[in-house]
Parts: sequence; structure tokens; C-alpha cells
Amino acid sequence: MRFEKWQAAGNAYLVIESGDLSHPLTPARVVRICHADLGAGSDGILVLEPVGPGHVRVRILNPDGSDAEFSGNGSRIAVGYVADRDGRTDVTLETPKGTVAGTVEGDSVTVDAGPAALEGPDHRPDGGEPPAPIYQFVSLGNPHCVIESEGVDGLDLAAVGPAIERHRWFPNRTNVEFYRPLGGNDIRMRVWERGAGETLSSGSGSSAAAVAAVVAERAQSPVTVHTDGGELVVAVDESLHVRLTGPAQRVHRGEFSPAFTAALEEL
Repeated sequence: MRFEKWQAAGNAYLVIESGDLSHPLTPARVVRICHADLGAGSDGILVLEPVGPGHVRVRILNPDGSDAEFSGNGSRIAVGYVADRDGRTDVTLETPKGTVAGTVEGDSVTVDAGPAALEGPDHRPDGGEPPAPIYQFVSLGNPHCVIESEGVDGLDLAAVGPAIERHRWFPNRTNVEFYRPLGGNDIRMRVWERGAGETLSSGSGSSAAAVAAVVAERAQSPVTVHTDGGELVVAVDESLHVRLTGPAQRVHRGEFSPAFTAALEEL
């Protein structure tokens, strides 16, 4: 089973073409493949199914085996992969949230992430204790709980993230972002990703944090989001339409051994 490993500002995904799959990707198999020691190690898997030249359908899998509606960095990686494979600078993705257009310029990949929303069915306040005293819900097709915090760098995300991710007000769980305004167009952000835990960066998380910061007038668009894995630039217009730009690079190409693929059959 062939794959490529890509990283986008520290967000690592395995890219597998649907025709190369040796087994259906059940949750248990996804967990094993993404495991840092028992598998290839990644923040998720992108399964690409051909639609046409420069046009693919993308399934996005979290490392816990769950499906994601959208991934900003994953989409940028898929665009970079297809552009390289097909010799193009423009790529169209069919994702669970809808059609996403992307362009490539050198190592920089931009995706049109579409309009953000500040409410939606993934946010259902029903009284009781809120997930945080003050937060902004943002949907980019996937849910985000964005919290401004002066102590971003000192936060123990493993201690605070899971409870917010699984708070009852988020029926499909949520991604959790903590950000601190740096002045002007810059913010610092850390993320607890739904189904993955803390990651070095997140494209949709950076986009959600940028939207929240712009709405709260804590930053100006385009927002440069400083993550542990690098910088991402998020343009947010007056209608909260989002464009996400940043690096995306291949780490290596690989092929799982016959022994590894045989072991997947037992899962």
C-alpha cells in the first residue's frame, strides 16, 4: 500500500490514493497506521479518489479513526499533492463540506475555505455550565471553540482540551483553539484538535481563530497566525469568507510492508 507523507506548518498527513488501498480503512486500522511507533505517524489520513484532471474527492480521517468534515491544512496538502502529480497550479477538491478550490505557488498553497459561520447545528447551548466563561463558536464546516487567553504558551492543553472537545454543547465534539492577540495583523495560537489532541498547527483552527479575532476586533485581516509548526495567513472578508495560505511540502514517499498490511487484516 503506497502513501506519501506531507506536512503543512507542522500538520502531518498521509496521502493515499483510493486505488492503492489494500484494505478498507476501519477506525482500528486508521489508528494503527497513524500511530507514531506502530505505524507511519501522522495527524490523519487523506484518501483521494479521482474525479477528473486536477479534481479529486477527499476523505479526511482523524488519527482516532473518525471522519472529519474539513481540514484546512489537509486540504492544502491534497492540493499540493494533486498539483505535483498532475503538473497543475489549480486543483479542485470535493470534501464532505463541499467543493474547495486551491492554488499552488512554489511551496505555498492557498485554499478557499468558504464562509465561516458563528452559529450552527454543531453548537447547542442548553443551559448549565458553558465550555468556557467566554468563547466564540466558529464553523468552517467543522466546529471550533475559540478562546482568547493571555497565557496561551503556558496552557496544559492535554488537561483542558478534552473536556471542552467533548462538552455537551458540542454534539459532534469540537476543535479547541486558544489565541493571544499580538497586535495589528498577528495572533499566537495553539490548538487541541478533535480526534487528534494537540498538534503543531491546524489550518481550520487557524482560520477559526482568525475569524474570532477579527470579529472581536482583536486583529485585522489578513491575519498571520503563529503556531508551533509555523505561520499561516488567513484572509477574512466582511462576509467572513476565508482564504488560507501557507507552506505544504512532501516529507517522503513510502510503501507499507507486506507484514504491516497483513497485520491490518487482523484489526
